[in-house]
Amino acid sequence: MCSCVRSSKAPALLPRLLLPQVGFRLAGRGIWTSPLCLAVSGDSQLPPLPGQARVVICGGGIVGTSVAYHLAKLGWTDVVLLEQGRLGAGTTRLCAGILSTAKPISIESQMASYSSSLYQQLEEETGIKTGYVKTGSVCLAQNQDRFISLKRLATRLKVLGISCNIIKPKEIAKLHPLVNIHDLVGALHLPDDAVVSSPEVNHALAVAAAQQGVQILERTAIQQVVVEKGHVIAVETDRGSVECEYFVNCAGQWAYELGQASEVKVSIPLHGCEHFYLLTKPLQEPLPPNTPAIIDMDGRMYARPWQGGLLSGGFEKNPKPIFTEGRNQLEIQNMQEDWDHFEPMLSALLRRMPNLESAEIHQLVNCPESFTPDMRCLMGETPGVSGYYVLAGMNSSGLAFAGGAGKYLAEWMTYGYPTANVWPLEIKRFGSLQSSRTFLRHRVMEVMPLLYELKVPRWDFQTGRQLRTSPLYDRLDTQGARWMEKHGFERPKYFVPRGKDMLSLDQSKTFYKPDWFDIVGAEVKCCKEAVCVIDMSSFTKFELTSTGEQALEFLQHLCANDLDVPVGHIVHTGMLNERGGYENDCSVVRLSKNSFFIISPTDQQVHCWSWIKKHMPSDPHLHLEDVSWKYTALNLIGPRAMDVLAELSYVSMTPEHFPSMFCKEMSVGYANGIRVMSMTHTGEPGFMLYIPIEYALHVYNEVMSVGQKYGIRNAGYYALRSLRIEKFFAFWGQDLDTFTTPLECGREFRVKFDKDTNFLGREALLQQRQEGVFRRFVMLVLEDHDTELDLWPWWGEPVYRSGQLAGTTTSSAYSYTLQRHVCLGFVSPPPSPEGLPTPITPDFINRGDYEKRRKEDMDLGNLHGK
Repeated sequence: MCSCVRSSKAPALLPRLLLPQVGFRLAGRGIWTSPLCLAVSGDSQLPPLPGQARVVICGGGIVGTSVAYHLAKLGWTDVVLLEQGRLGAGTTRLCAGILSTAKPISIESQMASYSSSLYQQLEEETGIKTGYVKTGSVCLAQNQDRFISLKRLATRLKVLGISCNIIKPKEIAKLHPLVNIHDLVGALHLPDDAVVSSPEVNHALAVAAAQQGVQILERTAIQQVVVEKGHVIAVETDRGSVECEYFVNCAGQWAYELGQASEVKVSIPLHGCEHFYLLTKPLQEPLPPNTPAIIDMDGRMYARPWQGGLLSGGFEKNPKPIFTEGRNQLEIQNMQEDWDHFEPMLSALLRRMPNLESAEIHQLVNCPESFTPDMRCLMGETPGVSGYYVLAGMNSSGLAFAGGAGKYLAEWMTYGYPTANVWPLEIKRFGSLQSSRTFLRHRVMEVMPLLYELKVPRWDFQTGRQLRTSPLYDRLDTQGARWMEKHGFERPKYFVPRGKDMLSLDQSKTFYKPDWFDIVGAEVKCCKEAVCVIDMSSFTKFELTSTGEQALEFLQHLCANDLDVPVGHIVHTGMLNERGGYENDCSVVRLSKNSFFIISPTDQQVHCWSWIKKHMPSDPHLHLEDVSWKYTALNLIGPRAMDVLAELSYVSMTPEHFPSMFCKEMSVGYANGIRVMSMTHTGEPGFMLYIPIEYALHVYNEVMSVGQKYGIRNAGYYALRSLRIEKFFAFWGQDLDTFTTPLECGREFRVKFDKDTNFLGREALLQQRQEGVFRRFVMLVLEDHDTELDLWPWWGEPVYRSGQLAGTTTSSAYSYTLQRHVCLGFVSPPPSPEGLPTPITPDFINRGDYEKRRKEDMDLGNLHGK
């Protein structure tokens, strides 16, 4: 197409040039106008700006008004919401209005489900029509892999109590008259999904919040957030300052710039992309308002009824990033049409709904949406500034998430924690390293297409890679390492032997037995019989020191296990919250009387640091340092690990001389000051070596050279995962979270109940021990399952006991030792007749017949509990 097609000055050219390609007929270029937004403050004269408030919320879109609404519901009376333009005039004004609970992770589905319930009852609460229509939605599958992914999604949604059904193509045709079903293999039907008018929902939320005392001021732009001693104290606007205790950044597209503009820079990693959708005039046979929304991820498009016609958009493979610098629009306007760019989605729409060829186009809408580096929104208190909260980066699901996310954030601010596990969304999963504009621009160009891409287990992002690497990266890469990324750090998955087709391995995607199966099996075998080396440099590492006993006293308060151990001993412990849940799961080494080395999971770097600093007393004699970058970590696993280290150090490494869970500082090869620890994170014999970074390559080369006679080889995290799961080792972030207590996962022996120490979470654990545990972390071995032919379990699958839903899996791996799949997860007994939780007993766990998904959902075999 010539460039004049995109010009609004030449509308007459559009039908003539567009018709041969897509079959649509343009019928005019009227602008789609949303309902008028709530004018809380008049346009002629702005009300005075209050001098102080307890909370200031930035952003008058559906996210900001949801936070204000839920804070007011929880009793906050001194809340001010500031909007730089008009209320709801940002992305909210141009939202497509589909409210679907079919989301990739459970917490997102929970938020969407709550949002649906909230928006449905808002009309009754406020008297404002929200355009809520229960249409249902249908997610289509054009191939078997997509169909499998929809079946997996359905089993997870059913666990959450969300109504859904797997249906056949003929049933799709009955639900939607326009859908071409000839290339479909099935679909997921969600009958309770809905469509709404997001500006009207925004209006209703604002009115309800204002009725409960929230002050809402338009045309008031926040310039920066004032921070003193690490705490929010005020915001500066173009109309003056407002003193406050809390600030909530719901600025959407401008959240990143606002974070950078603050006195203390706050990292909010998101970036905008253009998002297109088409509006038609009413069809010859107008679509009923309750016609289901269609989501065709294989076709990269969605469609919903709109005023007798259709609204249809999608997520293209070549997105267009926008707004790279500055807040250059106070209000979001419909941006420039780009028919060339929209043509693939238009073609996909016509393939799916051929009868639309005679439809008349009303408008092509182009609006901005903000996306994050991992397709999940950003929520919670920022790590560097106390009282600074964020809710932004909705990845084109702001309408679906706003209600639930606003509720959880309001709970977080009120109680100190939300009532659900929101770790997958918590802003502390990112650090400042993900705030590079170049990184964000490249990553969101990958993220936006991925929203509809088929994602099989253990897929990896391709952009923004090699950001953080071990000193051994190039050395391992030349030896066939295939890489995964965690918190920006490159970690080896496995090592492709010479002669293998690396390209085909990298492109292998399946829900069944993966192509790396034999490679990982060989690495596991070597860990069991000889010795393997795994580069685990990505682990988070802190040092806590003091001049006196302050470090020990602080850790005794912060940690559930007893840290008052002899120098050199390693203690595995949890850092618990007041509810007894795990905020961190770590190993602590007592290096000296007043010095401790803390080792945590990779993605805990920001979260753990924030948790420690939050509770750390302001004492100049107590010092915490992040030393993650100072040490390379090598994990030597296997029965011959002691032989390798003995040759390199001239020190006996036998259990008699080097007991388990002990640390010695020693020389390895020519390098001195290596922290050698007798643990492996897998339950297998071996050692962890924490090596000053300048010695990393030397020590690795020496280990590999001496280890040749013992059959040494490299191994990756897939082998580590298999080993730790078959040993029933739980990992934080996968198996453990902020709601999991040591009593629920069999770690009561790691809690110092016998010590007279008032550690965090003690009271909650004592109460739980008295009342009983209502769920239990278990190990389940899969039986009656053909590894070669059957679908593999990965994680998140429901577990049925004697035909009743009992829990879900949290992680899974094939055990090469048992030659079966092993799943870890939680089970709980059904509630009492009165609806109260029932304490779990060993009989309940051991005497049930377990299944992994019901037969009618997807056959994955039977389970044997342990």
